[in-house]
Amino acid sequence: MTAHRLLAPRWLATGGAVLLAGALGVALLLQNGGSACAAPPSSAKHKGKATFYDLAGTQGNCSTKPPADDLYVALGRTEYSGAMACGSYLDVTGPKGKVRVKVFDSCPPCAAGHIDLSRTAFNRIGKEIDGIIPITYRAVPNAPTPGPLSVTFVEGTSQYYWAVTIDNHSNPIRSVQAKGPGGSWKKAALEDYNVWIIDGRMGGGPFQVRMTDIYGKTITANNIRLLPQKRQTTSVRFATGSSTEAAPAPAKKKASPTPSKASSSPSPSASASSPAAPLLESTQAAPAPDEVALAAAEPAAKASCG
Repeated sequence: MTAHRLLAPRWLATGGAVLLAGALGVALLLQNGGSACAAPPSSAKHKGKATFYDLAGTQGNCSTKPPADDLYVALGRTEYSGAMACGSYLDVTGPKGKVRVKVFDSCPPCAAGHIDLSRTAFNRIGKEIDGIIPITYRAVPNAPTPGPLSVTFVEGTSQYYWAVTIDNHSNPIRSVQAKGPGGSWKKAALEDYNVWIIDGRMGGGPFQVRMTDIYGKTITANNIRLLPQKRQTTSVRFATGSSTEAAPAPAKKKASPTPSKASSSPSPSASASSPAAPLLESTQAAPAPDEVALAAAEPAAKASCG
């Protein structure tokens, strides 16, 4: 048995060893290109082997909560790609069938080609008693997510130190920029523990956060407030659809006294015209129930590679 090791010190995850059953697995085509463009994940099938591990009360190196369905995977250094793979998805097929897993953790001892599944995911496609199973896998571009993209300021964030985790983005994110009222766009750097950092004065917000995925698609979330350890759910997505179900359309209400001149489907500009703030959720053990309106979406033009 080997223990997972964190790629870098971090303040979000608790310490402790995570048990690992080791062997061979996947080759996810990602690279940590820094300012350079990263190659998209390969959606072609590849052969390999998979193992499984338990979190044992710890948190994955991607610094996000485990998926509600407990279907996740840890990747070795090459595939983890300096946290760029965090939040993306793999379809893995084994002797008993297929499972879709979220990249949630790193496994530095794992050589290239070794994936380590959650116990739940492993049992979907193989027998636990085997420990190691042959698999085929593929990366899943634009995989549906459980909900819209979310932004969480980490503990210690201030007007002088801007640091966020981003979740539910599905596609690997190539770059993140942010600006406050009256400010200019500043580029964030991605750390190995999946936190985007701007080390300098950004002010007290609220912020616009502009994100570009490895396919060149850019989306912008508005009204992101400086609220450390509060998960702020936006209204933007890289991928269309949801892994559960799309947000239902509002039910038609009868007879408003003022005749409506709008079309039956509301336009994006209509939702952006009202005061908007993200849905908030505490990242502490006890979630805060307070909810406010969703953050407005501001689609931006595609960014070119380089």
